[in-house]
Amino acid sequence: MSKGTVVLAYSGGLDTSCILVWLKEQGYDVIAYLANIGQDEDFDAARKKAEKLGAKKVFIEDLRCEFVEEFIWPSVQANAIYEDRYLLGTSIARPCIARRQVQIAQQEGAQFVSHGATGKGNDQIRFELTCYALYPQVKIIAPWRIPEFYNRFRGRKDLMEYAEKHGIPVPVTPKAPWSMDANLMHISYESGILENPKNHAPSDLYQMTKNPEDSPNEPDVLEIEFIKGVPVKVTHVKEGKSKNTPLEIFSYLNEIGGKHGVGRIDIVENRFIGMKSRGIYETPGGTVLYHAHLDIETFTMDREVRKIKQNLSVKFSELIYNGFWYSPECQFVRHCIDKSQENVEGRVQLSVFKGHVYILGRESPKSLYNEELVSMDVQGDYDPCDASGFIKINAVRLREHNRLQGAAQKKQ
Repeated sequence: MSKGTVVLAYSGGLDTSCILVWLKEQGYDVIAYLANIGQDEDFDAARKKAEKLGAKKVFIEDLRCEFVEEFIWPSVQANAIYEDRYLLGTSIARPCIARRQVQIAQQEGAQFVSHGATGKGNDQIRFELTCYALYPQVKIIAPWRIPEFYNRFRGRKDLMEYAEKHGIPVPVTPKAPWSMDANLMHISYESGILENPKNHAPSDLYQMTKNPEDSPNEPDVLEIEFIKGVPVKVTHVKEGKSKNTPLEIFSYLNEIGGKHGVGRIDIVENRFIGMKSRGIYETPGGTVLYHAHLDIETFTMDREVRKIKQNLSVKFSELIYNGFWYSPECQFVRHCIDKSQENVEGRVQLSVFKGHVYILGRESPKSLYNEELVSMDVQGDYDPCDASGFIKINAVRLREHNRLQGAAQKKQ
């Protein structure tokens, strides 16, 4: 007698393959779901593997376009960056993956969803908050939080033994001494030898970017065009070739950024669950866009609006990181950020070279930059005498502060 149907977020790797078989042992019918969000994966092999292990159905969903348009582009508009350094490549992918998982569960009449996220990390929170937000009645099976499971599988050795016993194909190449998560936006590395924050990352760790020391000795100069804060075209200035669709634009920026070693960071961050963790990330295309968007936004946005928008960006980044993409507060913040982008339009030219992005110039039909007004050679519609009153008014507070300090010192 089946306990019900569960949709498992399946990767094809050792952990989720063992979870698939274990769920069947527990009496569930399992639907395997694998999201294509740009990772390097043999999806046909993963399908065959899941079917061989007894999955009732297998869904392999190409989510790359919606990942870029509905998740990466809003993060670009927001200049989303967590704790000043992390561009949220894993965080932004989780609501995209979980949304489709929930849709499949509802379509197939499944009462349960399951995932292979650990009980110490952020991903369990991101997956499950999305599931509950979109399918409140769903029941979640998180094996790495079930004592019966995690006491049985205390490490990779136990998983390998279980796999061999149950005919689960095991990796033929040695596992890297760290864990990795890849998608179109980035690759993240953590755990294993990286858990000691003093250890340097091995030179062979990086897969998406070249070592800047080994990158080309000639820069690539690009022009990126934005409308309402969203990139709509990228052109290689020297070669003259352009990309116009969201997926093509982002993939091309990954290619150019990766070629020059752009977007590598090694950080210690604060997990939502309450502990610090060390992560190494490479986000080539996202880093190029971060710099380009920041430049065109400053060029076209009112100063005071931008101050408010910067605060919203910090909040938005925290909401993404903590798993609240589908929350009322995130919806509100996204709406405000979207409003702020109405005039963020124009072209930015930049150079990508040896691990860096250098802004070269920008132009916009909606620029707030007035060359005549700011020029040192032309007076324009500005009377320098007005600055005297402006300075004196702003000095009132400073003079009063000085008076108060002087009075306090005399009393001493």
